[in-house]
Amino acid sequence: MAELESPRLFAGVELGGTKCVCLLASGPGNVRARETVPTTTPAETLAALRARIECWAPGFAALGIASFGPLGLDSALPGWGRLGATPKPRWKGADVAGTLGAGLGVPVAFDTDVNGAALAEMEWGSGRGLADFAYITVGTGVGVGLIVGGRPTRGFGHCELGHLRVPRLPGDDWPGACPFHGDCVEGLASGRAIALRAGAAAAELSDDDPIWEGVVHALAMLCHALVCAAAPRRIAIGGGVASGRPFLLPRIEAKLVESLAGYVALPGGPYVVAPELGDLAGPLGAIALARAASRPAGARESPSSPR
Repeated sequence: MAELESPRLFAGVELGGTKCVCLLASGPGNVRARETVPTTTPAETLAALRARIECWAPGFAALGIASFGPLGLDSALPGWGRLGATPKPRWKGADVAGTLGAGLGVPVAFDTDVNGAALAEMEWGSGRGLADFAYITVGTGVGVGLIVGGRPTRGFGHCELGHLRVPRLPGDDWPGACPFHGDCVEGLASGRAIALRAGAAAAELSDDDPIWEGVVHALAMLCHALVCAAAPRRIAIGGGVASGRPFLLPRIEAKLVESLAGYVALPGGPYVVAPELGDLAGPLGAIALARAASRPAGARESPSSPR
């Protein structure tokens, strides 16, 4: 539905590891309010977010929640709306959707922050017009929003390809930083991994620091897995580590092409791209989820609708 034909407002909450963003909007061209809440304890953070949502009620048609994970997304199970085994202290089991959405009288959508960001990029950004798209965020952790046939992939859980173990650079035996898997992609290429390995934050490193070779390699191997598993028509890579480092994306694509070795031909044009929505991709992801949840049941099978 075109923006001018959809003047209704939606509430969105993006939960991040260090901060949460609340948005009241219909899309990027109509943001009525934006507020930030620090991520501290579940009780304190969720209470502050709920207070902001209630200030906007009843002026919105649906609430979208895009959260760091892992998450319980099966509405048939008791764990729906809650956080799973997150490494963030005290947040395991937090009832995010129940606390934020209860009693509002509007549809509530709940999904991962990266799935939300992927849907927002498909609605308004680098994935416009595509039904098969992947969004990778490289920040404190590494997350992947994988959209196949217009919908986030679902099985018994959501996509967790940031924790995929990939081939290592020859001679590199650093054990990795992931507390669960050691040298998975997140354990090798996240901001946390870079800081532990380099002894300095990623933002402090020069573009020619040798540590970027390993980051490029790990992310290219992740892209290789995405191409072979789901063949997205484009991959966007954002997040705090990737933003401001324009040299990373062409190097990742070149390494991806080398790794595919002519077996798969990528679609024309740049294949690994930057997200067009910038730091609004996450908050607008929550709005995209809310918009989809507000559609009549028969209309929710559109390319931008989550399952």
